[in-house]
Amino acid sequence: MSESKPHASVEYRQVDENYLQQRQLKRGAAGWLLLAGLGVSYVISGDFAGWNFGLETGGWGGLLIATVLMAAMYGCMVFGLAEMSSALPVAGAGYGFARRALGPLGGFATGTAILIEYAIAPAAISVFIGGYVETLGLFGLTNSWPVYLVCYLIFIGIHLRGVGEALRVMFVITVVAVVALVAFVVGMIPKFSPDNLFDIEPTGAFGASSFLPFGITGVLAALVYGIWFFLAVEGVPLAAEEARNPKRDMPKGILAAMGALLVFAALILVTAPGGAGSSAIANSDNPLPAAVRAAYGGDNLLAQFVNYIGLAGLVASFFSIIYAYSRQLFALSRAGYLPKWLSRTGKRKTPYLALIVPGTVGFALATATQDGALLINVAVFGATVSYVLLNLSHIVLRAREPGLVRPYRTPGGVATTSVALALAVAAVIATFLVDMVAAAITAGIFLVFIAYFWFYSRHRLVANAPEEEFAAIERAERELSDG
Repeated sequence: MSESKPHASVEYRQVDENYLQQRQLKRGAAGWLLLAGLGVSYVISGDFAGWNFGLETGGWGGLLIATVLMAAMYGCMVFGLAEMSSALPVAGAGYGFARRALGPLGGFATGTAILIEYAIAPAAISVFIGGYVETLGLFGLTNSWPVYLVCYLIFIGIHLRGVGEALRVMFVITVVAVVALVAFVVGMIPKFSPDNLFDIEPTGAFGASSFLPFGITGVLAALVYGIWFFLAVEGVPLAAEEARNPKRDMPKGILAAMGALLVFAALILVTAPGGAGSSAIANSDNPLPAAVRAAYGGDNLLAQFVNYIGLAGLVASFFSIIYAYSRQLFALSRAGYLPKWLSRTGKRKTPYLALIVPGTVGFALATATQDGALLINVAVFGATVSYVLLNLSHIVLRAREPGLVRPYRTPGGVATTSVALALAVAAVIATFLVDMVAAAITAGIFLVFIAYFWFYSRHRLVANAPEEEFAAIERAERELSDG
């Protein structure tokens, strides 16, 4: 390796061809339909569990307002991501976009926040899978840690087989999960009553009412759980280097996924508490089967069906977010921001260490806490920080590089992503309202990563990693134009 000149307080090293050959992903494995399926798969577990904790903090009205606000945030942000992913199709995705717009520190901060989100979210989902399995009484389990272990072993194993195989398995599981959601909605419609939505008693909080039983602050607290209907859809661009035609397929895939998720969120938010009562499912680890049992006065075939098949929804998100964390870690490691050994790929072009290491951490956290709500809060904190930086990146790129070739352009331009930016800032604040301890711990982890960058890795970045080359080209073009 030979060092290049430092730039903007970082130092680059040129690597030989062998380094990059050991860090290659499989090209052309996904078209737009698989990408859309990937986007839905990332998120669909949020329809089966997690969102309902917002009923406990905000009541139905508070969760409704929070979900509408977060839907607006994600919708506006996804338009910006569609543009950036078509212009900069690299595996680093969010890190790559922010690297181009905000420099090395901004790129690393964004990538780290995304990595925290994606490494912790599967741990939360594994807790919910354990809750569903225990409810079914399978295997006589009284503790769910064996479920967490089996989930990580099986699904990391499938990813190690290759990305094409993994995405096809994921797509099938997602279709099964959608069938379960449709069956649930159809079964709950006859039991729907508006009174069920508002059966949580108002508290003495400011602005409390039957619509907002926890007052105005309940809306802010529920933002964290409104996010759960959409959390991780922003991960679609991580598949850019494995897509067939990323400039065309990325925007099409992520926008189709977001449209489907909006429909699912609306249906579940209305039919589940509307059929069972908000209070009946507010703190359940498996709210959809619980809603059916509450609505019908006991166990029945639909509850069993949703419970068994509903596991597919949780598995789909667990499975796909493993893919997301591995690609984000792969890109950061390949560029030297994190230890380079983490980005090595095997014969099947899969980053095996980037799959195994975060999986080990996630399993340990799930086993130690067995608290899905806590882990949601940690994942959401990482997510909301990344959303602030991603939307800011779009705004900066539009202002600084108006001539950048953009095969897809965001409707409304920077006005659209400015709305998302403002809502993302509100969501960051909300994470502290919901769980100060979880937010503080996550912020501490984030600062440890930043310290690693500042004192070590910024002096050892890889100049010819794709994301860094994109930035170098832009810098050279700007210097020429200035000259």
